[in-house]
Amino acid sequence: MTALNRVPSLMVRAGTASALTIAAVGGSIVAPGFSSEAAAATPATKALQIAASKKGSPYKYGATGPHRFDCSGLTLYSFKKAGKKLPRTAAQQYNKTRHISAKSRKAGDLVFFHSGSNVYHVGIYAGKNKLWHAPKSGDVVRLQKLWTKSVWYGRVK
Repeated sequence: MTALNRVPSLMVRAGTASALTIAAVGGSIVAPGFSSEAAAATPATKALQIAASKKGSPYKYGATGPHRFDCSGLTLYSFKKAGKKLPRTAAQQYNKTRHISAKSRKAGDLVFFHSGSNVYHVGIYAGKNKLWHAPKSGDVVRLQKLWTKSVWYGRVK
């Protein structure tokens, strides 16, 4: 083992290695609670960020953006910009996702509102029991707390 190979491990153990030193020898820095940008930039995360960026955009039935949206138009637009293709309606989107339990839901998953077996609304789960969605005529794209338990969750494949 050369001196160059030994130095980073000794410095890391001693807690004195700088970020530049570690980078210079090809190491990586891992901080608790942080993920790398590559891991954080999943299509679901990107879609969630895109939906959030549309905050305040007016609802318009049948609209798919970029300035007006209906519920499934917002999810379609957000995932398309993130590199994923979804069908047009909430029900069609539900049929194209991998169905997951409420316990398994993650930010960026789709939230489908249903009455019996009829899916009538969709939004993007934002975490902490909230979602981004285009609610209804006269309203705007916004973050809102989930108001019912009559929802199913889907993960875009």
